[in-house]
Amino acid sequence: MLPSSGLERLNAFSDGVFAVLITVLVLELRPPEIPTFAALLRLWPTWVSYGVSYLFIAIVWANHHHLLRHATGMTARLMWHNFAHLFSVSLLPLATAWMAVSELSPQPVAFYAGVFFLVNLTYLFLIRELIEPLPAEMIPQSARKTMRLRAAATLCLFALAALVALRYPIAGLAICCCCLAVYLRPQAPGTRDRG
Repeated sequence: MLPSSGLERLNAFSDGVFAVLITVLVLELRPPEIPTFAALLRLWPTWVSYGVSYLFIAIVWANHHHLLRHATGMTARLMWHNFAHLFSVSLLPLATAWMAVSELSPQPVAFYAGVFFLVNLTYLFLIRELIEPLPAEMIPQSARKTMRLRAAATLCLFALAALVALRYPIAGLAICCCCLAVYLRPQAPGTRDRG
């Protein structure tokens, strides 16, 4: 194991990445060329794309932050799993911009759902790295099972959303939004909060 300060650096770096992603996301917003509310309303695909993505980043950050609180030490595996997770989240501004510019066309929405799938897959790796080694009195088996089940179910739903989006993009995006709802509360039922 590396010194414990490695966890502080990992948290700080991760928080910095999330802050940059939100900044990049907002920089992609452009006002309409015509100064009317009607012109603003015509940009609804952009606002929907931005809103879902902002919420997604907020939820991912909250869950990531909660999960890293269970880290007992910095390891190379944790570092690389974290980098993989941050890489997948870093694709979100590109996916958001493409989806917005295309006005929610099938392939961009499918790609967007694919990014959600990748983020969730790398989150599952973080769960395995951080939660599985902990003693049962800290996180009961039922809570671990709930965390794994939630991650696996949403992984399948994100894959389904990508496939559905190829034919029905709004339905694919709606599936993604429904998946986000199960992560609004980062702490799995039955787990103790570690401060």
